[in-house]
Amino acid sequence: MNVRHFRAFLLLSLLMTTVLAAQTPPPPPLTPVESKQVCMINEQYFKSDQIPVEIDGKIYYGCCDMCMERLATDAASRVATDPVSGKEVDKAKAVIGAAENGKIAYFESEKNLETYNKRAAKKQ
Repeated sequence: MNVRHFRAFLLLSLLMTTVLAAQTPPPPPLTPVESKQVCMINEQYFKSDQIPVEIDGKIYYGCCDMCMERLATDAASRVATDPVSGKEVDKAKAVIGAAENGKIAYFESEKNLETYNKRAAKKQ
């Protein structure tokens, strides 16, 4: 393998690691939280209510004007993947679980949140 190929391999490996880390759900246990206390762009739980953004009769939440604008204009920012089922969920309808550090994950049901916490407890 020449130097150019090695550098490309190294760069690709670093990029893949970064992408996978960004998609990793927060560590358990996750506690159910109200959607109005979550910035759905920063994927962060806050103790105070966030700014509501109504889109097609559904309410999403952002922490600032930039997040509100992104929710309004970027449909992909309004969905997430349930870490249990792997299915896409609408953030406005999702059950949301938060870790102690405030990082959150979206679930299609309370049962999936419970399953997530049970599986994670077995791994510890």
